[in-house]
Formats: sequence, structure tokens, C-alpha cells
Amino acid sequence: MVDHGRARKLAERIKVIVAEALERGVIKEPLGFVTITDVRVTGDLQHASIFFTVYGNDDERAEAARILTANTGRIRGEVGRNLTIRLTPTIELILDALPESAKTIDDLLAKAAAADAEVEKLAQAAAYAGDEDPYVKPRDEDPSG
Repeated sequence: MVDHGRARKLAERIKVIVAEALERGVIKEPLGFVTITDVRVTGDLQHASIFFTVYGNDDERAEAARILTANTGRIRGEVGRNLTIRLTPTIELILDALPESAKTIDDLLAKAAAADAEVEKLAQAAAYAGDEDPYVKPRDEDPSG
């Protein structure tokens, strides 16, 4: 039976362990500014997908991904030493697309704000095509008769 709560707790623990291991310098090569963004563990606790981002340009991201992938065994060893479960899960390090997604969303929001400003400017100078109030109102009866 799958225990989602246990998998979630294990994922959070793995996230902390990997972040601390990278901070301590388990990997001897220079990594740059790496952030562990998320960890997902399968329901049977046998596999962990570790998502990370790297602050910098595309070359720095690719280099950090290469270094982390080459040192997956060391990272898994740190995870195994610090977990209190029978089997150490296999790990997969995945470069998170979070910065690119955030930039795309920011660009789309800026484009939408510009379009809204244009519509607002057009609305200021607009006039009604017909009557200002198109609804039928009761006529006032002429008191003379």
C-alpha cells in the first residue's frame, strides 16, 4: 500500500540532505550557485527525482548539470548515510526549468499589461455607437391632455 505522507516526508528529508551535502562540499568540483527546488519520491520509496536550478547562464547550467550527474553516486551515498530506511532510493538529478518558465510568464504578463493599457487608452476616447442609455424607459405623460 502506498503511503503518500511518508513519501512526502522522505522527499523533504532528501531535499535537506542533498542541499546540506552540496553546501558542505561533497562534490570537489566548483558548482556555482545551485538550489534544490523539489524532490519527488515514488510511492514505494525506491526512486527519488531531485530537481535543481543553477543561477547563471546556459553554459553554467549545463556545466553544473554535468557535474551533478557525474557525482550522482556520491550524492546517493550521502542520502543513504543520513536516512533511516532499509533501502536507499535511486536518485535522478533533473535541471528544473523554473527560471525559463518564470521569464516566459513575466514576458506574457508584461505583454498583457501593455495590451490592457492600450485598451484603456482607447476606452477613454470612445463614444457610444447609439444612444448612451439603450434601455426603453416609460414616457412621461403630457399633463395637458
